[in-house]
Amino acid sequence: MNGPLNLARTKREYRYWKALETTIGKGPQNPSTVTIRENLFVHPRKTSDILVAYASRAGSTKGIAEFIGEKLRKNGTQVDVCDVDSVNDLGKYDAFVIGSALYMFHWMKEAKQFVSKNRSVLSTKPVWIFSSGPTGTKPTDKKGRDLKQVSGPREIDEIRESLHPCDHQVFFGAFYPERVKGATGWFSHFVPKEDQGDFRNWSEIEAWTNSILEALPKAGLD
Repeated sequence: MNGPLNLARTKREYRYWKALETTIGKGPQNPSTVTIRENLFVHPRKTSDILVAYASRAGSTKGIAEFIGEKLRKNGTQVDVCDVDSVNDLGKYDAFVIGSALYMFHWMKEAKQFVSKNRSVLSTKPVWIFSSGPTGTKPTDKKGRDLKQVSGPREIDEIRESLHPCDHQVFFGAFYPERVKGATGWFSHFVPKEDQGDFRNWSEIEAWTNSILEALPKAGLD
């Protein structure tokens, strides 16, 4: 039985639930205490299972996904964080967070294939998506355009049509030319020095994660 005693994450939580169980067990068996005992210890409420799936080439997007997963877990949510190529059974999850690195204004092939392959499941559940791409300290490009607005992904309309996501957020990422291989790695050496490094804004990512936690109850999940 996966009651609160088994799910307690700390000794303090365990002592609290143990004391409550003992009190209810010894107290008068009126309808209210019986209901409380049934709900808490016999038929405990299931916490939501969330999958945070990512496509990452050099580790930056993976780091964002792991950070989001950790913040969600601190709320008591059951979370798995996996590369999109490692996901098998989507049916056991109640909600999804899907992220991809951006290269040349596009999501990685693996992320696009994951969405396409699992559209029938993903489109029936709450989904949040994020993209990790722009780098540098300037919020706009040389034309004065917001980098988050113009960085992509260019297939965002198609993704929205397929998944109807609750939200899509673009985060600044990290870029180190030596970590990128292949043709993309060759082009990466033309990236200006000021755009190389780690530009991930963890406060911004945490705020977005908190918005997901706030939205879960509205979606019938918590």
